Amino acid sequence: MNVLVVGSGGREHAICYNLIKNSKVNQIYCAPGNAGISKIAQCLNIKDSDIDNLCKFAKENKIDLTIVGPEVPLVNGIVDKFEKENLKIFGPNKKCAMLEGSKSFSKEFMIKNNIPTAKYKEYTDLNEAIDEIDSFGYPVVIKADGLAAGKGVVIAKDKEEGINALKEMMSDKKFGSAGEKIVVEEFLKGIETSILAFVDNNTIVPMESAKDHKKVYDNEEGPNTGGMGTFSPSNIYDEKLSQIVKKEVLDKTLKGFKSDKLDYKGILFIGLMITEDGPKVLEYNVRFGDPETQSVLLRLETDLIEIIEAILENRLDEIEIKYDKKNAVCVMLTSGGYPESYENGKVITGLENMDEDIVLFHSGTKIIDNKLVTNGGRVIGVSAKGNSLEEASKKVYENIEKIKFEGMHYRTDIGVGVNYDY
Repeated sequence: MNVLVVGSGGREHAICYNLIKNSKVNQIYCAPGNAGISKIAQCLNIKDSDIDNLCKFAKENKIDLTIVGPEVPLVNGIVDKFEKENLKIFGPNKKCAMLEGSKSFSKEFMIKNNIPTAKYKEYTDLNEAIDEIDSFGYPVVIKADGLAAGKGVVIAKDKEEGINALKEMMSDKKFGSAGEKIVVEEFLKGIETSILAFVDNNTIVPMESAKDHKKVYDNEEGPNTGGMGTFSPSNIYDEKLSQIVKKEVLDKTLKGFKSDKLDYKGILFIGLMITEDGPKVLEYNVRFGDPETQSVLLRLETDLIEIIEAILENRLDEIEIKYDKKNAVCVMLTSGGYPESYENGKVITGLENMDEDIVLFHSGTKIIDNKLVTNGGRVIGVSAKGNSLEEASKKVYENIEKIKFEGMHYRTDIGVGVNYDY
């Protein structure tokens, strides 16, 4: 079969990495892909947001299955377009993708379906938001309603920071139209973790848990990023918590899909805060998380195509999904200055010196003049498995020391026996 993967990051590299294990897969295409992906798939000069040309390519090249990585094409209706052309595609449709495309839509869904989450209010008027911000207490969480590449969330520690964040989003348009409406939430104290789930119309099956690190610096300090690293399984996600999440979050979410007539098929990412009052949902994403995918799919033993086909045929409940019992760690190497301004085009060296059991998932790389260079804020996810979290992270950090590019930055505390109760 011929498979098209839409996207260009580490998540898409991890998806392609899993696809090459399937003997039924003849050819993998990736649009637009990156330098790492180009070693296992044919990369296309089509942007992941160019739905018309992606659809045209799929028709002309007899693509048997398209897998969508990023949120933007999903929110913009790529699934609806492909299905209209009778093309098989994996991901939620435009209506379902609103769960990620609009924070207010997502919060309304949670409240309506009695899914535990933070108290909130949405605003379109800057002055009203400023007048009421004290009522949430501090710190306070301020979110751009629309898509902001994982960066549209600010945790303001006091009124001054809160007002500055509101002005940046609503007046200065830091995140463009995504900040025309904002959501202000109470701050939840606890331990953050995330769950990825496979979903069809009748079933929701959580994958193995993962712990993501959003802050750019060690010890959860500095601004939010798209993700600085992950490990799987999460160190706090035990059987007791799993059962609570199933009852309070997963089952209620699936019931909500049915009652709201959301024809959800695909991946659902659920960001959770484990508070003293139990787990609460921070956000839904409608696709594989990045970089959670890199650590979770590294452990997946069941064939990914088999799972996807079961979902598309509404028989997910017939599939037994297995994972490697080992721990997996992924640490992101980022460009200097990320998540704010940074420069591309820095030459990357040392990748040929990696140990055999290291897996490199490229996020922002390209080839220029036969040299591998940086091409994004997050550059490469250095990943490994081990019999313990400490063993996996030790392997990763020993190999990171061999990699060099100007301005390279990474966190040094991913999975390194730190107390993660920030």
